[in-house]
Amino acid sequence: MPMRFDPLVDLDGMWTTQFADRYLPLPGLPDARYECIDGRLVMTPAEVGTNSYGEIKLARLLSPAAETHGFYVFGQVNLTFSPRRWIQPDITVLHALPKTDEEDRWIPAHLCTMAVEFVSPGSRRQDFVDKPMRCAEGRVPYFLRVELSRRLGHAQAELFTLGKFGGYDTVAKAVGGRRLSADLPFPIDFDPAGLLP
Repeated sequence: MPMRFDPLVDLDGMWTTQFADRYLPLPGLPDARYECIDGRLVMTPAEVGTNSYGEIKLARLLSPAAETHGFYVFGQVNLTFSPRRWIQPDITVLHALPKTDEEDRWIPAHLCTMAVEFVSPGSRRQDFVDKPMRCAEGRVPYFLRVELSRRLGHAQAELFTLGKFGGYDTVAKAVGGRRLSADLPFPIDFDPAGLLP
C-alpha cells in the first residue's frame, strides 16, 4: 500500500515560504495561524474574541498618527525574516509598501517599523520570548506587546525599541487606567483599558 503524503510530517523541519504557498492552509485547519521558525511549522488557533476586538481598536487608534508620519498600519501579515522563518504579528506597521506580489504575500522584515503582539493563552512563550527575539534579530525597530483579560478587567501594554546589544529595551509601559505614551516611531497615546470590549 503506497504511503500517503502528509505535509505536517513529511515537511517537518523543511518548511519554506514556497512549501507554505503550496500546502497551506491545511485541510481541516483553515483558521489556524501558521508561523515558521527555522523550517519548523508552528500552528496556533485563531485569536480569542477579546484579542480580536482589541486588535481592531488599536489599529484604528494607531492609524491616523501613523499615516500622518508616513507609516502604514496592517493587520496580520506574514512578516518574513528568511524563506524558513516568518511570524504573523497581530498588527504590523510598515514604513514602506511591498513592491511585488511576492513581497505582498511574504512581507520582508526590513519594511517593518513595529510589530504588535496581543498575548494569547495558547502562545504566551511565543509572545513574550520567541517573537520579540525574532523581531530583534530581524532588526525591527519597535515591538509593542498587549495583554488583555476581559474576565479580570486587566489591560496592559508595553512598547519596546531595539537596544544597543541587539535585544529590546522598554520605552513605555501602562496598565489599564493609565496611558501608554511615546513620541516614536510616531505619536502613540492610549489607555490599554480602552482596548477591552
